[in-house]
Amino acid sequence: MPKAKFEQIYRDLKRKIENATYGFQTLLPSENILTEVYSCSRNTVRRAISALAAEGYVQSLHGIGVRVIFQPVEQAAFTIGGIESFRESAARNHLNACTRVICFMELTADERISRRSGFPVGSELYYIQRVRYLDKKALILDINMFLKEKCLGLTKEIAEDSIYSYLEQECRLNIVTSKRKMTVELVTEIDEKYLELGDYNCLAVISSQTFDADGVMFEYTQSRHRPDYFCFQDTAVRRK
Repeated sequence: MPKAKFEQIYRDLKRKIENATYGFQTLLPSENILTEVYSCSRNTVRRAISALAAEGYVQSLHGIGVRVIFQPVEQAAFTIGGIESFRESAARNHLNACTRVICFMELTADERISRRSGFPVGSELYYIQRVRYLDKKALILDINMFLKEKCLGLTKEIAEDSIYSYLEQECRLNIVTSKRKMTVELVTEIDEKYLELGDYNCLAVISSQTFDADGVMFEYTQSRHRPDYFCFQDTAVRRK
């Protein structure tokens, strides 16, 4: 079946799992029923189920069916194992999102920036600082560096909208892999200036290096989150 059909089924099942139409620990309708509901082949249903399983939404049980293992959390859940934009994460969590750019400039990587980011010395970069708002609360500070040659034409206006949409749709960049590290760090002066921290003196920090299909690192990002508002989730599989 066309990719659009597979994606339609995947999105519809995912939405029904997230809103508890198919609740935690229940079984999805049988494969036969799903092929009738969506007017598609078994292979298309299996592709959608496989995508849901890879994201930790369901688990296939031989001889039993497909069990829902997704369980909603009160905090906004940001995935560690997948690559999604801030806008995509907010939409999945049903939150109103807004971005404000507080710094947009071009720079050349020196030895200090190279050690921090992984970009070679001499790389021409866009350097961006963005405050992320969820339901009108300033909760995330993103510090981004993008390789200029991969992101030509990037502007402050694009950064306030969606950089990933621009990279994929306008620059035709194939985003493939992201290496990530999670730490807990004390707040800095810039955190205190722009984020609503309450009584918190530390942040959950995700540092990432992201690569395209040619294996070229085009992005380094440090994403600084207020800890009480977020749940970082991943799905681990034991390999034999």
